[in-house]
Amino acid sequence: MSYVVNFKEVSVVGLETSPVAEALAGLRANEARYFMNKYKHEFTVIPAAESQETLDYVNGILSKERSLEFAARPLETSRFQVENIRFAYVFYEDGLAVNVMYTVDDPKKRAVGFKLSEGMEVPKELETKFKFARQKSKLAGTIRGSFFVIKGEY
Repeated sequence: MSYVVNFKEVSVVGLETSPVAEALAGLRANEARYFMNKYKHEFTVIPAAESQETLDYVNGILSKERSLEFAARPLETSRFQVENIRFAYVFYEDGLAVNVMYTVDDPKKRAVGFKLSEGMEVPKELETKFKFARQKSKLAGTIRGSFFVIKGEY
């Protein structure tokens, strides 16, 4: 069942099993606010158990591009296109959010982003491979983020 993320009243719906559920919900709401403000797009998530195709897509890119596979359990996903950009998100139980930004017509603007919820440790899979910048958010507290550029075609 899908859920339209409310960025005015942050809710942990769908994220209750996360040890950092409040921070992860804030991170998810922060993404929802971004897409509403920039694209007038309602950010909608579905349970990971109902979105194997999105999980396979994101996991395939992570595996082929950087040999990454996360131990944490995926809780929710989102996949949509606005303008000429395809987006895919996976929100993990440990507080990690992974997003794929894939422009349809410009191979130079394709990337995978990692955002860490406030209060979570850097996942072992990322700790020696990426440096994380900090960003303040009214909805999510301090978000740490990093990314890499996608080189292949997906």
